[in-house]
Amino acid sequence: MNTSMQKALLLALILFFASCGYRPSAKYARSVLGEKVSTNVVISKEDPENSVLTKDAIDEALIEVFHMSLVDKAHSDSHLLIELSQPSYTPIQYDANGFVIAYRMRVTLHITRFHNGEKKKYTQKGYYDFAVVPNAIITDQQRFEAIRNAAKKAIVSFVAHISSEGARE
Repeated sequence: MNTSMQKALLLALILFFASCGYRPSAKYARSVLGEKVSTNVVISKEDPENSVLTKDAIDEALIEVFHMSLVDKAHSDSHLLIELSQPSYTPIQYDANGFVIAYRMRVTLHITRFHNGEKKKYTQKGYYDFAVVPNAIITDQQRFEAIRNAAKKAIVSFVAHISSEGARE
């Protein structure tokens, strides 16, 4: 394809998206949450490391995927109070000898959103599949990585839910 054809195709794509009213989902999410968001993760007494990992994954998702600014609660448009239920592992694959070689990590986030005096509750789930060596114990590193990825998927699901609310408004 020569450069003039590439330019024409690019122009056609730009016109198509501009004419159909395309708006990225992050824009809808920001219309509901605002530009500045604060987060607070309830630290679990039984498993404090997971709570810290969850907060990091949530903050990372809000910044990277949705380009939101994280600020302290006093300066935020919305505040998210997040509680992590106990993560669970489920074996999903076995080898020929009956040893588990893959697990699914499941994380459930209970999120309360405070915005303009309004309080709304959400429950979002995130899953992450990971492989292990047969007949081996799951290492802390594997567990932390699985929780982090599952929590990130749960928060992406939450913001997708928020985006759909924004699109309906």
